[in-house]
Amino acid sequence: MTSTPTRRQTTRRPLARSHIGARQLVALLGEWESAEPVYAALATRIRLLLADGRLSTHTRLPAERELADELGRSRTTIVAAYRALRDSGHLISMRGSGSVLVLPRPRPSQSAPEVDFARAVPAPVAGLDEIIHALAGRAPEILERSGFDLVGQRRLRELIAARYTARGAETTPEHIMITLGAQNAIALTARTLLRHGDRVLIEAPTYPHAYEALGNAGGRLASTPVTTMGWDIDHLVSAIERVRPELIYLIPDFHNPTSASMTAEERERVIASARRNGALLLIDETTADLDIDRLGRPPAFSSLTPAHAAGTLVSVGSLSKTIWGGLRVGWLRAEPAMISRLISRRPADDLGTPVIEQLIATEVLERYDLLLGRRSEQLRAGRDLLVELLHTQLPDWQIPDVKGGLSLWVELGAPLSSALASACQRRGVRITAGPKFGIDGAHERFIRVPFTAEAERIERGVAILREAWESLDPMATPGSQTHLPPVL
Repeated sequence: MTSTPTRRQTTRRPLARSHIGARQLVALLGEWESAEPVYAALATRIRLLLADGRLSTHTRLPAERELADELGRSRTTIVAAYRALRDSGHLISMRGSGSVLVLPRPRPSQSAPEVDFARAVPAPVAGLDEIIHALAGRAPEILERSGFDLVGQRRLRELIAARYTARGAETTPEHIMITLGAQNAIALTARTLLRHGDRVLIEAPTYPHAYEALGNAGGRLASTPVTTMGWDIDHLVSAIERVRPELIYLIPDFHNPTSASMTAEERERVIASARRNGALLLIDETTADLDIDRLGRPPAFSSLTPAHAAGTLVSVGSLSKTIWGGLRVGWLRAEPAMISRLISRRPADDLGTPVIEQLIATEVLERYDLLLGRRSEQLRAGRDLLVELLHTQLPDWQIPDVKGGLSLWVELGAPLSSALASACQRRGVRITAGPKFGIDGAHERFIRVPFTAEAERIERGVAILREAWESLDPMATPGSQTHLPPVL
């Protein structure tokens, strides 16, 4: 006679897909202690690391005694922290598998965050709806095509090539490959060109999903600093000479997250150093067209690279920031031989960019300058409002003067970025802590605050930021005369 399985027998438990050591976890934790009891502060920080992706789901945490030794805390404290994580649904402990991180199921009463400052995603540009509506009548023509397209529609590639040519870099459609956004382009380039252990030089801070893609492809990452004032070009050139990387990833226009832009002279120095050391430059131009009021536009890397060295440069672009995040159309510009390598590698991961989205992108690029003007007006209004509110409500924060991009890289004056993110989360605001933008747990003095939301959400978000900030340690709140020492 067969017995009916019990609920305990049928419930599937997640298996650990990765493991993090105690030393590595402690490095990620950063300045984690707060006014909460120690066990609660530790649990809060681990939840934040899971929420912003620095810890992935199904990661096995260190054994309690191992973490206690590394933190210099009692095992009782770690046991209590792990218990708090289990109680909140963030941790499952299994015999033989240890303690595994999971995302708890949302409760029916839970709603979306009141303000989402974690994503720098502007609304669809005005006029996009008209383009999509007009294309609906072309359905019979669209459906005659196979729908599989590894390279990209020729007319779309012609329009992208023409924009590069207009900026001084002779480009044909054979130099262009259409991708599923810039992230797809970066990951495809990394998987095609990198071997396990190859050295990769990136900026710090930088776009998190880029360094994740480069690391996942086997790259061994080293970094060079960039601030709201720009790059330390001497350090960058010295790092290229010292590290001798196989690949260098840079965001030279309205850098994410600092919004800094390289000068023409700085670009020329980087190109020359990369050539001397045999490094390929992967230039992310996703934010290059997000101009608000910059005086003059520096030349593109592709226009400064000599023709005989063109094989050492891959440029990446996208419509996700300038037009709409839901329009997953990006591109790669490279020498035809490089494009052929990328096409050969691509089917292992995807079978091309959807034809319908390419047709929308083609119509967008036919009137791109008009649409960019509209985007610039929207970003100017958001930037000016956010700057005014932050200066008024959080006067001790250092607010940069940005000429484009999507966000402000704000200096808090104390290493409380992760604590602030946790305090905001409890109040219905999502914001990404500064360390998410680096590979070494640094940038706890910074947060990225986008100005892409509508005015009322920016106003509400800043009000909650102030409330959350004032809930933290008094030595870091606005108006206080006592500050933690600067990080050198």
